Formats: sequence, structure tokens, C-alpha cells
Amino acid sequence: MDSDGYVAAMRARDARFDGVFYVGVKTTGVYCRPICPARTPGADRCCFFGSAALAERAGFRACFRCRPELAPGKASVDAVSFLAGAAARRIDAGYLNDHSVEQLADRLGVSDRHLRRALEAELGATPLELAQTRRLGLAKQLLHDSRLGLAEVAFAAGFTSVRRFNAAFRARFDRPPSAVRRDAAATAEPRDAIGLRLDARPPFDWAALLRFLAARAIPGVERVDGDVYRRGVTLDGVSGWLEARPAPARTAAIQVRIATSLAPRLMPVLARMRALFDLDAHPTAIAARLGADARLAPSLRARPGLRVPGAFDGWELALRAILGQQISVAAATTLAGRLVARFGEPNPAAPPGLDRVVPTAARLAAAGGAEIAAIGLPATRAATIVALAEAVASGAIELSPGVEPTATIAALVALRGIGPWTASYITMRALAWPDAFLGGDLIVRRALAVTTAAAAERIAEPWRPWRAYAVLHLWTGASP
Repeated sequence: MDSDGYVAAMRARDARFDGVFYVGVKTTGVYCRPICPARTPGADRCCFFGSAALAERAGFRACFRCRPELAPGKASVDAVSFLAGAAARRIDAGYLNDHSVEQLADRLGVSDRHLRRALEAELGATPLELAQTRRLGLAKQLLHDSRLGLAEVAFAAGFTSVRRFNAAFRARFDRPPSAVRRDAAATAEPRDAIGLRLDARPPFDWAALLRFLAARAIPGVERVDGDVYRRGVTLDGVSGWLEARPAPARTAAIQVRIATSLAPRLMPVLARMRALFDLDAHPTAIAARLGADARLAPSLRARPGLRVPGAFDGWELALRAILGQQISVAAATTLAGRLVARFGEPNPAAPPGLDRVVPTAARLAAAGGAEIAAIGLPATRAATIVALAEAVASGAIELSPGVEPTATIAALVALRGIGPWTASYITMRALAWPDAFLGGDLIVRRALAVTTAAAAERIAEPWRPWRAYAVLHLWTGASP
């Protein structure tokens, strides 16, 4: 947008632009979300930034009223290069808390100099600046909303020492962390849980999202109770549990509770939750593109906040997808429960019913096809699970948001037993790729009145880059 567009969105407090840009107020030195409830400043006192990190680089401090750290992020098809988007996803998940910029660049297959240049050009900030903004934003949110002690906040937000945390926080917000804790409203959250709010852009169809996840929940690992999603978690040797429900009095946010035991892995847990619930989607942009097609327009009007369910763990999702090949969703859920009961480890930090861990790729690769087939699988499908497990365990295939989708699909279909449908489905959910399209899906072809995947692909071409959302609308429209 031009400056007039930014000003118009700010004056309207337009939620469609929440997290898309930030407003720096020159007279106060504070930057805000465009939906900030404070009195709207005059246009001549404002400057606009495409990211929180860019506003902070310019010397602005985060607003304590609208709390920019709560703004939804940018989707993977926003106007940034794939490299910058992939790097930003990993930084948001805390990769630079334990690794160097050079290691991040190596993982992305580029030089550290090229990575820095790409992030500067696309996002206006260096990798370390993005990481520091994320750490400080999470720390500020924890100070406002949790009962963690100051040292616990520092380490949960990715800082390696309390001294460095205090110095960075004071430099960024012009006050010590203890002052924010004193000013924050007291929370009734029990000490065994961290309660946080995660915002999305409206509209947000939480009910439809939960129906999809409930039907595919893995017994012993996750479940849906009413309007609440719950699961056990084991991540890098740290175990616990989490739950998510609609945030009170808000139409596009969820309230999450995360076991305090998971505080050392809080950043990746939150990033995985945002991906699982597709919280960074742009419903208005999606509707503008897909609603132009008469086949999709009725569903877009009826379900404007439909999300593409993601995955908390890409390997878990891929395993569940293979178990579900050529059988019903209910039958696949039964098989998933058997697999977890036989090969999964216990999770003593999770409540009963959620106290099993999906077996790792290394565990199933070592088990072999015959042992896996004993749960009631055809030998060919068990062999496919072993092949995928070996590829994931070795690092040949990575299944997480930000991974290049085309190469991942090629690597998946190269494995015997994985065809285009399964590969695209895994890419859509595990990689959170919004342009994934399942042209060979029977329901999709019926809804489009075609008989071949190629014909479905041709019809869907104008729907780029939101074809995954079109698939969800076609599936949902076909449901009774």
C-alpha cells in the first residue's frame, strides 16, 4: 500500500492488516498494531513498517496497550522470498537460541552472507535482530500473562542469562522486566501451566478446524473435548501437555495453556501451535482470490474463516497419512492408536489418555516392516512406513513449515507406496504450504465435475497461491 492506504487502515482499525504493518508514532517513540485501541495519531506523526523488527531498528518501542507481540505473523506466500520466509519461520521457532546464523544458513543451503542480505532486503532486519525481537516479544507476553518468575521468563524466551535478558529488555522498552510484571494484571493461572493468547486475523472458524482434527486425533496422544484441543508433547527430550480453546470475548484468537515443564521449549511449541491451527492465514486475501470462482463462492460466503489444519509434528502427520491410505478416517485412527500403543514411549508429564508419544522415525525404521505390519497393516504399507522413517531419520526428508515443497513432493513420491495424493496432502499440512493441491482427490474431482487430476489442475490454476484452501472448501462443501 501507499501511505494513504496505511493511514486509512489505521484509522479504520482494520483487522485485516493486523501483523501486516506496524505504526510508529514519532512524538511518543512507540510503535503499534493498526488495530491499537488508543487514540489514533495524526498522519503527519506516523511512519509505517513492514515488521516489528524494522520498527525497533528505527528506535521505536512496542506499545503496552495493543501489544505488538500478539499480532499474527505473515503467511508463507506473503511478499517475501521463499528463503526469507523459511528463515523467518525457523527464527520464530527459536532456532537461533541454540544455533548460529552460519548453521541456519547451512541448513537452508546458502551462505551466511547471502542469508543476511536476503533478510535485510526482504524484512529490513538481520537474522539476529529478528531473533532478538522474537525473544523480547515473547518475554513481554510472559510478563503480562504468566506467573513465571523473572528468571524463568528469561530462559523460556530464549535468553542464555538473566543479566543479558534484563539489559536487553531495559534497552528495548526503557524499563526493567520487574516493572512490567508489577504493572500487569494478576493472573489466576495455576503454577503448573503457562497461559497465553494467540491471535489470528478474523474471521476464524475454530469449530470447523476442531471437527477436522477431532476425526483424525491419534488415540493416546491428542483429543478434542467440546471446543478444546488437548495433546501430550515430547520435544527434544522435554515432555508436557498443552490445550487450546477459543479466547473469551474475542472472535479470532485462542487461549492456550502449556505445561510449565515445556518452558525450555516454549518458542518451538508456540510456533507449532500457530502452524497446527493456521493462525497466520489471511482470510480476506484468500476470499478475494477464491471467491471470484462460482464453484467456490457459495462456500466462501458460508465459511469465510475456514483454515487449513496444519500439523504439530510433520513426521506424525506423514505417518498418520500413510496409515490412512485407501481406508476410512475412523479405521486409520484405530491403526494409529495401535501403532502408538505398541511402539510409542510413555509421557509421564501428560495426563491420562494423552500420555503416549508417537514413535520416532528412528524407532520405526529400526522396528522393520514385519513388526509394524503386525498391528493390522498390509505388508506393502508397513514397508512404506519404514522407507519414510529411514528418510526422515537420516535427514533426507524434512517435514516442517518453511521447507521447499516441490523438492519435498519429489522426494516423497520417490518412495515406494507414496503417490501424488499422499505427497501433496503431507505438503499441505506438514509443510503448511497454502498452494498445495490434491487434483487426484476423488471428492475434489467430483466437486469440479472432472474425471482426471490434470483437468482439476487446469481449473485450479487461477486459485494460486491459495489452492489448499480451495481443497478444504471443496471437501467441506461435500460434507453433509
